[in-house]
Amino acid sequence: MIHHIFILIQKILNLLLLTILLITGFLFGCDQKQDKSAKTVNSESPNIIFVLTDDHRFDAMGFMDHPFLETPYMDKMAREGIHFSRALVTTSLCSPSRASILSGMYAHNHGVVNNYNPVDSTLKFFPEYLQEAGYNTAFIGKWHMGGEIDNPQRGFDYWLSFKGQGTYWADGHGTSRVVPQTSMDGYNVNGKRIPQKGYITDELTDFAMNWLKEYVDDRPFMLYLSHKAVHSDFVAADRHLGRYKATQLILPRTYKIEEGKPMWLTNQRNSRHGAEFGYNLADFDLNKYYRRYCESLLAVDENLGRIMDWVEKSDEAENTIVIYMGDNGFQFGEHGLIDKRTAYEASIKVPLLIWNPGKNAKNKIIKEVIANIDIAPTILDMAGIQIPGNMDGRSFKPLINGEDVDWRKELLYEYYWERNYPYTPTTHALLTDRYKFIRYQGIWDLDEFYDMQEDPDETRNLINDESYQKLIEQHRFRIFELLRKSNGNTIPLLPDKGKTFIFRNPEKSKPAQFPESFYQ
Repeated sequence: MIHHIFILIQKILNLLLLTILLITGFLFGCDQKQDKSAKTVNSESPNIIFVLTDDHRFDAMGFMDHPFLETPYMDKMAREGIHFSRALVTTSLCSPSRASILSGMYAHNHGVVNNYNPVDSTLKFFPEYLQEAGYNTAFIGKWHMGGEIDNPQRGFDYWLSFKGQGTYWADGHGTSRVVPQTSMDGYNVNGKRIPQKGYITDELTDFAMNWLKEYVDDRPFMLYLSHKAVHSDFVAADRHLGRYKATQLILPRTYKIEEGKPMWLTNQRNSRHGAEFGYNLADFDLNKYYRRYCESLLAVDENLGRIMDWVEKSDEAENTIVIYMGDNGFQFGEHGLIDKRTAYEASIKVPLLIWNPGKNAKNKIIKEVIANIDIAPTILDMAGIQIPGNMDGRSFKPLINGEDVDWRKELLYEYYWERNYPYTPTTHALLTDRYKFIRYQGIWDLDEFYDMQEDPDETRNLINDESYQKLIEQHRFRIFELLRKSNGNTIPLLPDKGKTFIFRNPEKSKPAQFPESFYQ
């Protein structure tokens, strides 16, 4: 009996000892994790404010010699910071470009190739790496990936968003049409629904300012402010309505499509994304639409100024980096088109500015090709965090610091045909320091080749010019080499979702004729 009691006591003691060891190991492990994060972030780790706008083309800023648009705060960023004059996107479409910014990957790798389908749950965003390193992260604004959702997403400690495209005003006033994925459901704030009350550009900045003013954490922060503006249907703040009513859009050189261009381009002119039948509105006025675009940008600039003013007055001014970027460009008559998606300059070129009071070189222009896939690795590099090997982009921090670096001489562009907007074919392009080769997939049509040094407006398609054939084939080969190296040999195919806009205006341009080179 005594022997059995002794054995029982011994078992209990062994169990207690094991429990103590497990608890100690767990706490030690936690301490190790905390120490690892503490070693990653320190007093010199910068705060980062990333401001993203929608459809902001590269030249819609005052300092870009715009004839009338006033953007004093963007001008200030360029004057006191860095302007990247050759900033491009690798896919000119909202959701794919946003996914590239967050992941550092090409669309063929992150899998977000349209505005409707869900995001792969295994895709990791750069804010997740910041969190793991000890950053406090916040997202405020337009998410627009995975369809009409606004629920909190991974990588953010604070969350405020709206479904799909949201709306400029809660009552919808000022619009000329109903935009697909418009939502009047207000905001999702950390899982709680609250109503929209005012103009969305102002309100999103209000939320951002409140978050900044109330921030008391010792950890460095990353604030991702993502505007709805200036996505169509462009609606300016009431205070800016009519500011540019007396102005006139100067039509681009390529408004009238030149000979030798693809048939799909001529056909798109009379479509929802064409200058003749924009958004299928019978009374579409390109000049009026451009004025509305510029007036809508005024609130973006004003609210950017509020952020910059807070930074300058804060104790963390020298340790806070502000980055301003557009998610893709926008065409206003170039090649007879509106909207984006194409590999033409007005579609793929975006504004990119960096401002860090007291640290950046003043009025510095970086002319190297910077892409949206470079944002994630650069922000991680700025924060002192190792860049994951699966990112397609590169950190341009060395360029900011003026280091002599062997930078890219070419960039791959891709766009995948959408059933919703079937006018633009699947596109792959190779962009070099001088030439642009555009290859179309799944369509009986011409490819395109341009000498961007001699023809920056892309007026003369050299695809059939005998003197360029060897160079064209080199570019064609190089596209497939880059696709192979980046695991892009397959075309993503996702379920059909959303409406399809197939309409043409019978009173406008007729279908294109096959080019003479196709006849034998």
